[in-house]
Amino acid sequence: MSSELDNLKVYGETEVGWDENTPPNEKLDGKGNVIPAEDLHREDPFAPSRRVYDDPEVEALRDKLRRNNGMRGLDIFDPNEIEEITRTFRRDGFVVVRDLLDEEQLDRFREGCARVLKELLSIPGPDNRKYMTETGRLPHRYSYGTASSSRHLMHDPVWASMVDLPTTTPILTALMGNDEYYVWGGGGDLCLPGAIEYQQLHADFKDTQKNGEVRLDFLRATGLIDVDTDKSFEELDFPTKRLVFDQTPPTVTINFLMSDLTWENGPIRQIPGTHTMSQNPPTLAEEADWMRWSTLVGATAGSGVFRDNRAWHSATPNLSKEIRSLPNLEYVPGWTDEQTLLKSMPYEIWETLTPHGQKICRAITEEQGVWPEGAGTMHPLASKRIWTKKRHTKE
Repeated sequence: MSSELDNLKVYGETEVGWDENTPPNEKLDGKGNVIPAEDLHREDPFAPSRRVYDDPEVEALRDKLRRNNGMRGLDIFDPNEIEEITRTFRRDGFVVVRDLLDEEQLDRFREGCARVLKELLSIPGPDNRKYMTETGRLPHRYSYGTASSSRHLMHDPVWASMVDLPTTTPILTALMGNDEYYVWGGGGDLCLPGAIEYQQLHADFKDTQKNGEVRLDFLRATGLIDVDTDKSFEELDFPTKRLVFDQTPPTVTINFLMSDLTWENGPIRQIPGTHTMSQNPPTLAEEADWMRWSTLVGATAGSGVFRDNRAWHSATPNLSKEIRSLPNLEYVPGWTDEQTLLKSMPYEIWETLTPHGQKICRAITEEQGVWPEGAGTMHPLASKRIWTKKRHTKE
């Protein structure tokens, strides 16, 4: 194990992954116990039966991906194409933008991702499994955020240094309507080679469609909607109320690409237009084939995906020999109650940020001399995380 982690990278070919001793669809509970198969829900019923690179079932799935994987006509924009980026984001619930990171920033993010991943993979799994699967997740998949006791990596100088970039801030300002937004946190997800299962389509959260008056006032103030100023939210007709909610995403996430997304290495999939839908996504057994192939193949390293977190998306099989890593930063609009944001950034990190970075991170920054609770404690198992223990104690 130690040898394959010695020179761990989150791009290019690697020896990490493909643990044949970890069964398909297996999940662990908070203490590292295998959850019985009959207690699992909505897992991939079509996954290969063995986690082996050249297994015939894996080869059959690889052939399907080679022939079909990738969204047809995927738009990829330059960072300065603000109008087109904004229009596409509002239409589809996501947008891909190339060259968000320069060479130095990409190298720094890659180093940070590899460093954190190495810490997670150094913990062996039960019995003869190579890795400890993260609680509640499919094998060979990890979240940089939920594996942290603080739920975020804003204590890490690498993640913190990316909150205000010359390429991303103008886009965020356009998507949010102004520059009075907040950083909510940061983390991201990854899949190792040998993540043979599809993840269930999901939204990161459901829009409760509350605060209609607040969201309407925000749209009016930013000029994003033209509505009779004499009418309150309750006086609007239903289609206009719906438009108010549609045009005010509660969260916008940027996932940064550490490697090119290929048909084989587990590219993220996005279902266009689902950010305004109230119904639940279909299960893996119910979804149409085209949804399986609706991936962002063709997006290159250093690019980013701006996501409305209400849109349906999921991870897909990584049948390559390369780690697919998508670190992220998460932002919320100015109408968000800042008291709801977790204090995950140390004051000493906040001091290193740009003036705008300090402004948008003020709500998640701890007092000087106070270390954010759980920051720096990483573990795949929920029972080993301070934040999780505290939450369950309160409940």
